[in-house]
Amino acid sequence: MSGNTPSIVSGDDAGHRERRGASAHGGARIALWLRKGERSIDIMANPVDKDSAGLGERQYHIGVAPGEVSTVALLPGDPFRVPMIAEFLTDVRTVAHQREHMTMTGLYKGRRITATSTGMGCPSTAIAVEELVRVGVTSFIRVGSSAGLQAGIKPGDLLISEGSLRNDGTTAAYAHPGYPVVPDYPITMALAEAARELTAGTDARVYSGLSVSDDAFYAETPEWISQLHDLGITNVEMEASALFVVARLRGVRAGMICAASSNLYDGTSLYSGVKEALRAGWMRSIEAALETAVRLEL
Repeated sequence: MSGNTPSIVSGDDAGHRERRGASAHGGARIALWLRKGERSIDIMANPVDKDSAGLGERQYHIGVAPGEVSTVALLPGDPFRVPMIAEFLTDVRTVAHQREHMTMTGLYKGRRITATSTGMGCPSTAIAVEELVRVGVTSFIRVGSSAGLQAGIKPGDLLISEGSLRNDGTTAAYAHPGYPVVPDYPITMALAEAARELTAGTDARVYSGLSVSDDAFYAETPEWISQLHDLGITNVEMEASALFVVARLRGVRAGMICAASSNLYDGTSLYSGVKEALRAGWMRSIEAALETAVRLEL
């Protein structure tokens, strides 16, 4: 081996040496030598390219194959809310349920709709979106729960994101820290229009503004909540930044409409008897998303 080969020493008597070069087929080749005493082992590494692995196949995490879903998917976080979406559909079929990802399809006003749960947080959301894109989904609408951060927002109100503050770790692996996190404009406008129609004559209100995606639910301190409020952030949730970033990078469309679950700024928590109002908000948000899918022919 050449004298300028980089070395890493691990332990008292083990050395690791690495040499990089091009393989015969043009890909990367990594040769790793592990030396312990007088023995040496030559290991040829062939790193997996996750951008191409599994294309055209049944996806590992969500359990869905190409041809089993529509071009538009509604994304609740909770798998138990997928059947709530199915209440609006006809000819409903359960496609798969693996881990936190349940997928069902059906028809709404003659248009085929898919619903897939993402689970909580950006990591599982990114996986769901990546794999749904691989099987043919080109538009996403997140329908979930979100806490208000501005005065006046109450449980059951509808919250539409116009962009997300990235306070998560997942999107840092995808894009520069300054990468903008914005939804698809026509989807966002259509969601707002449908939401206003569905709440007309009710006590529910519609808010559009910036959201924030946090990673740590129980680490949201009063100081952090006040800081977000002062920045004019409308609401906080845990998935939108991953949805918007992955969608942009993969060349597909995405939007989000959530039901307000609480108001962290005025002291209304999830433990304040909000379930009935929240469920009503979920149903309105789902219907707004479905109407958007039909009107825009997603």
